Amino acid sequence: MEVVGLRSLSTKSNSRSLVGPFNLKHFFKVWGPGLVVMLADTDAGCLITAAQSGAQWQYTMILPQLLLIPILFMAQEMTVRLGIVTGKGHGELIRENFGLGWAILSAGTLAISSIGALLTEFAGIAGVGELFGISKWITVPIATVLLVGIAFSGSYRRVEKIGIVIGLAELAFIVAMFMVHPSLSAIGQGLVTVPYRSSSYIYLVAANVGAVIMPWMIFYQQGAVVDKNLSPTVLHKEQHDTAVGTLITQGIMIVFVITFAATVGQRHGQVSLNTVGDLAASLTPFLGAATAKILIGVSLLGGALVAALVVALAGTWGITEVLNWPHSLNEKLNRSNFGFYLMYALAHVIGAVLVLINFNLVSLSITVEVMNALLLPIVLGFLLLLEAKVLPSKYRMHGWYKWIVTSCCLLVMVFGLYMIGPTLKLW
Repeated sequence: MEVVGLRSLSTKSNSRSLVGPFNLKHFFKVWGPGLVVMLADTDAGCLITAAQSGAQWQYTMILPQLLLIPILFMAQEMTVRLGIVTGKGHGELIRENFGLGWAILSAGTLAISSIGALLTEFAGIAGVGELFGISKWITVPIATVLLVGIAFSGSYRRVEKIGIVIGLAELAFIVAMFMVHPSLSAIGQGLVTVPYRSSSYIYLVAANVGAVIMPWMIFYQQGAVVDKNLSPTVLHKEQHDTAVGTLITQGIMIVFVITFAATVGQRHGQVSLNTVGDLAASLTPFLGAATAKILIGVSLLGGALVAALVVALAGTWGITEVLNWPHSLNEKLNRSNFGFYLMYALAHVIGAVLVLINFNLVSLSITVEVMNALLLPIVLGFLLLLEAKVLPSKYRMHGWYKWIVTSCCLLVMVFGLYMIGPTLKLW
């Protein structure tokens, strides 16, 4: 079976990659894009969705999170092969193979989606600050300066390392799960219970699909492996990086589901879980006010900051690739790349300003959800077409693995389109 994605997971390949002493510097020469994009995947909006899932449907929401692990890996692994083998970003490949019109459509919807996602992240940052009595007029500007400054360092590897360190703060919430002592028998029962007849359950599953597989992730990881100048010789290691990142991000989602299922879920979810403050308040009776604030604050702040970094880069890479502008983080600001850095900075500034002036975020967030649902089939469709068209035969999917990946992507597209109708009714 000539499937790179499968061969990379073989025991033989694993043993080769683990030979020799561990070297942190060498490790980060290859690993990183998969880890940072997956940590960004569990942003403030995703974690709130996971909390709502556990509160409303208890442990029955663990199974969908487990099933999303291979689907998420399959989609992101394709971007790894496309980026490493072709040396080109996602937007650039669309422009070259399908024309400027399709590329502009993809980049335009990506831009709207990215701005919407940035609003969610800045709202999350503001919410964490308010948990501790700090005004958003302090936290949001500081976060904006920090995020813009990181990217202006002139090194993709440095940006990546900072993103991973910040994102790993999400793991702090594991402490909360152990503190609430979830029932193992109840978890087991939840794994075999699927209330598929309930429309609200199916809708929440669809929301989780949209929360886990996001269009900007595809643009980011493909752009990242290109900016990191990775060659096909390290393809297997980068696939491992993606696999580990997938397990971490879904593990964090499952931790949130279990924690809120074991606490708020036992009260039949009769609480509002729409903001950072709502999450902390709902766990206060079980963890204590201080502990709830710290664990919620640290985990959501880590997720929001790394997501803001990744989302802005994904949008900027995608748009500048389509416009055929210079778009590398490995060059410091100069005349030729001024447009790239300006676009990245403006994305953060616009998101921050809209949050600070209390723009109608509810209406806009609904619009963004619909846009994501529409964008996901377009992005996944192009991903499958590019994989089949631009890669040499030895790097393409073949046989049963190809059909599994295609079927999973089609299923995600259907769930994305399914969300449009119910979401519009909320307007």
